[in-house]
Amino acid sequence: MTLESLSDRAAVATLLQPLDAGIEPALASLHARLVRSAQESHSLDIAYRVVDSPVGKLLLAATEHGVVRVAFERENHEAVLELLANTVSPRILHAPSRLEAAARQLDEYFSGTRKDFNLPLDFQLARGFRLNVLHHLPQIAYGRTESYAQVAQAAGSPKAVRAVGTACATNPLPVIVPCHRVVKSDGTFGGYLGGTAAKRRLLTLEAAA
Repeated sequence: MTLESLSDRAAVATLLQPLDAGIEPALASLHARLVRSAQESHSLDIAYRVVDSPVGKLLLAATEHGVVRVAFERENHEAVLELLANTVSPRILHAPSRLEAAARQLDEYFSGTRKDFNLPLDFQLARGFRLNVLHHLPQIAYGRTESYAQVAQAAGSPKAVRAVGTACATNPLPVIVPCHRVVKSDGTFGGYLGGTAAKRRLLTLEAAA
């Protein structure tokens, strides 16, 4: 390789360096403009962001009506977004500002300074008896638990104990809608969408408050 070719490559690298350095800020600016434009034209149906938490990364998604989905990392966030695109709307964008209140309240909850969530929620992913169960769950006091049988009774179908389990296992809004407070009649945890370790962590957090 000649000295001239080395010199030419160095010159090209020097020219490209400022461009490369400016790509990420430029893309971020373009994305922000796209989000603003989508919001102003009412073409953004679902906004989402990912937040860190003591139980792993959580995907938060919201429609104009409220938070529609909270997903644990083990659920595969990409798969969750794809399902939302197929069942709710394909007009989805990463728009963290739309979920600022949800992210802040979750942070307060995990730090032990918040016991109740005050957020608009969109329950369109739940129907029938499952929806009845989800509406009851926030009535279980912070730091307390109820059995699947107790929840079935409160939701209006005393014999639907297994259906309560299904409702909790498919809860689209875990943590915010506290299905982790539902346990077996013998006091054991039972299943949980985020995994047994996550359920234990949440119950331990609330018990320590």
